[in-house]
Amino acid sequence: MSDNYNNCLSQFKKTKDIIQAKSKSGRQREAVYEEMKVLEKPQKIIRVSLPVRMDDGSLKVFEGIRVQHSNTRGPYKGGIRFHPKVNTDEVKSLAFWMTIKCAVADIPYGGGKGGVTVNPKELSETEMERLSRTFIRKISRDIGPDRDIPAPDVYTNSQVMAWFMDEYSSIKGKNIPGVVTGKPIEIGGSVGRDKATAQGGYFVFENFQKRAGIGTQVSIAVHGFGNAGSHFAQIASDQGHKIVAIADSKATIYNPQGLDIAKLKEHKFQNGTIKDFPEAQEITWQELLALEVDLLVPAALEGTINKEIAPEIKAKMILELANGPITPEADEILDKKGMVIIPDVLANAGGVIVSYFEWVQNLRSYYWDEEKVEGRLRHKINKAADEVWQAKEDYEENLRTAAYIVAFLRLSQSLKLRGV
Repeated sequence: MSDNYNNCLSQFKKTKDIIQAKSKSGRQREAVYEEMKVLEKPQKIIRVSLPVRMDDGSLKVFEGIRVQHSNTRGPYKGGIRFHPKVNTDEVKSLAFWMTIKCAVADIPYGGGKGGVTVNPKELSETEMERLSRTFIRKISRDIGPDRDIPAPDVYTNSQVMAWFMDEYSSIKGKNIPGVVTGKPIEIGGSVGRDKATAQGGYFVFENFQKRAGIGTQVSIAVHGFGNAGSHFAQIASDQGHKIVAIADSKATIYNPQGLDIAKLKEHKFQNGTIKDFPEAQEITWQELLALEVDLLVPAALEGTINKEIAPEIKAKMILELANGPITPEADEILDKKGMVIIPDVLANAGGVIVSYFEWVQNLRSYYWDEEKVEGRLRHKINKAADEVWQAKEDYEENLRTAAYIVAFLRLSQSLKLRGV
């Protein structure tokens, strides 16, 4: 068994032991152990071979995977990523985290995740479309609005979701927008979905800001300037906070007086990178992580903060906008330093919450305005944040363990009621 999923199981078993040892309710202690064994392995792993005709007439065969971890609380839910490092261990781990995330957010979904091992930067748009349609054809029997609902992830976007939805609808012979979320608004997407992960993360930060003793106007460093990172930087900047450093895949920039995020986004749109932005100096991404800021926001890929960089981190709070950005070894180091870490399963749950709203709108064929979407997101994610903080107090644990406790108690109750 590989490292990432082993790490998931370690957190899983640790949480079970804490609930067993510290729960005041005998029923909670009893429920967790037997039923939760069901979640130690994914329910289904789907592997597919994807032959795609390239623009030059050659044929390439890619590998795709979809992991369905648990549907105890509802249909499987989770993104599909196109990335050269996609592998079974990674996707299993991400599917596990989705099960936890949906339970923390208290939405009626289970966990799933998928991916294709490919470098999308090497594909033309027509090749991307053929790959997307081939993948969805191969897994079409295993997905659907009441079975498994994919969404965008790394290097997939609303256009890819549009291709997914169109191909699936063609197979079924009718329009089925609810098969995926994160679609363009014109074909059944939800307003607010594009910034939902960042907006939800900002609401959680606001919720914990005073409780953790962080000031009202804070300095922020953001590692990652894709969808989530760029939207978070813009939202925080609009609220008067100072974004002092940003990293993307090609460069890292710093301005202690604060960066103009609107100008920076325009610069990246024109140049494909934040490199050579005129109002900042270039530093290394390791230097960004070690800055003395109030809030550090890792918003790129897994494992960014490892045991080597963890001792150098000086931020007062970390908001995990990416999935699994802190390795377990680094997490232990930071916890011993008393670092306040808002875990990914809560911090980036805004995306799946608004995906749930999109799915509901698709099923009802009735669409909400942005004010309603944002208001319901604020209510839903603040309720989850309140419950996680209460579990932290009740069990005297850090926020990551508290989030898992909230999720496990919901999952174990669902399993018990279903008679599993």
